[in-house]
Amino acid sequence: MKYLLAIDQGTSSSRSIVFAPDGHIVAMAQREFEQIYPQPGWVEHNPMEIWSSQLATLHEVLKKSNLQARDLLAAGITNQRETTVVWHRETGQPIYNAIVWQDRRAENICVQLREQGHAETVQRKTGLIIDAYFSGTKLQWILDNVPHAREWAQAGKLAFGTVDTWLIWQLTRGQVHATDVSNASRTMLFNVHTNRWDDELLALLRIPPSLMPEVHPSASDFGVMDASILGASLPIAGVAGDQQSALFGQTCWTAGQAKNTYGTGCFALMHTGSKFLTSKNGLITTSAAQASKTPEFALEGSVFIGGAVVQWLRDGLHAFKHSSEVQALAQSAGDAGGVVMVPAFTGLGAPYWKAQARGAIVGITRGTTMAHLAYAALESIAFQSTALLQAMSLDSQQNGGLAVQELRVDGGACANDLLMQMQADLLGIPVVRPAVIETTALGAAYLAGLHAGMYADQTDLAAQWRIEKRFEPHMSRDQALSRMDAWNHAIRQTTTD
Repeated sequence: MKYLLAIDQGTSSSRSIVFAPDGHIVAMAQREFEQIYPQPGWVEHNPMEIWSSQLATLHEVLKKSNLQARDLLAAGITNQRETTVVWHRETGQPIYNAIVWQDRRAENICVQLREQGHAETVQRKTGLIIDAYFSGTKLQWILDNVPHAREWAQAGKLAFGTVDTWLIWQLTRGQVHATDVSNASRTMLFNVHTNRWDDELLALLRIPPSLMPEVHPSASDFGVMDASILGASLPIAGVAGDQQSALFGQTCWTAGQAKNTYGTGCFALMHTGSKFLTSKNGLITTSAAQASKTPEFALEGSVFIGGAVVQWLRDGLHAFKHSSEVQALAQSAGDAGGVVMVPAFTGLGAPYWKAQARGAIVGITRGTTMAHLAYAALESIAFQSTALLQAMSLDSQQNGGLAVQELRVDGGACANDLLMQMQADLLGIPVVRPAVIETTALGAAYLAGLHAGMYADQTDLAAQWRIEKRFEPHMSRDQALSRMDAWNHAIRQTTTD
């Protein structure tokens, strides 16, 4: 029997996971790496440490699984998106640290682009809003601020890539400079209608086309891992950015199917099929992971502070020692006691887009306890995610589509049963937790397995998806609407505008 290898390169750690053909996990290895904060609002990673940590997990996972490289059929890569790396083509050495997706240093560039009236063009071609979140302005900053960078770029000596491209370059020993459509769509430089780098957008940000990687479907030939790395060559047959990979791993391939990943933040995506929807409700449009050359799309919304609010209760308020204790503490209260917490520690993301918003706790009385705050913290995650899913359903219905009928969930915090029940109650639809919640890595493995021939088609994969638990809504719609009204009232307390 052959196995699939998923290379899962995240924001705080690198992981490698071996999957059996039926999708169950054989072994997993993980290494954390340093987060670099040169000044407020700046976040960097050392690209060589990203690579060394990932390489270490590759060797470790084979050892844990008692397998060798020849037992693997193919590898898939999934990665933190938008993080930007530039390196010398000849030496393979980075010219600067990776600028991480959270980094805000390019905001001044974005302000200029907005003031110059480019927002409509960018959204029409890329599906994105102009924001420092995306890779394009990070790349422009590197070219403008690293000594000799623009000179080298003009001479064709540099290569740009998101983290998937950087890993492909390393794994193939510099033989392949490529990315997939899902990662390319996060750069603000890629026309998602034509699946090509856009000359007008490249010129707008003064980026030489020679920097850019080739773009392939997510299930495709991304080269061969050099035999010196694991002892045998291995095809790289699937690549997708982490959230699109999770959508694929959840087998959400039909318009109206949606998933939400509950991690430090929350990322909700709804597949829209081959239809490009321009959101009128605060979302962005992105390329979905694609198994063919036909463009497929999704609506996406991001919650900046999801599970991180539980970490704040643990580390900032010392409410408990372990994050896993939050459910029991919240259940001891039974409800939030009228408290609504808005964890806008770093502003509010979709669908609000209020960068200046700051956190608020509304409705405190003399009887408020830490248990009430714990309940309100969990509820804040569900409130924010409900706002995203409501926006998605509105966008879909305004374009002749269907509302979301069920929500598939993954990520570490989806293991919290109380939170998942809150989510079902507020949404008024079932929340479904799969048997394998490592769907980000599973999506990359599935893409690789499809291209390598392990699976005949996506119908094979859909047949493997298994439910671990289904949460049905118990709250009346009137009560749910009343709770969302309280949330929206609290949202208005976070800003003065």
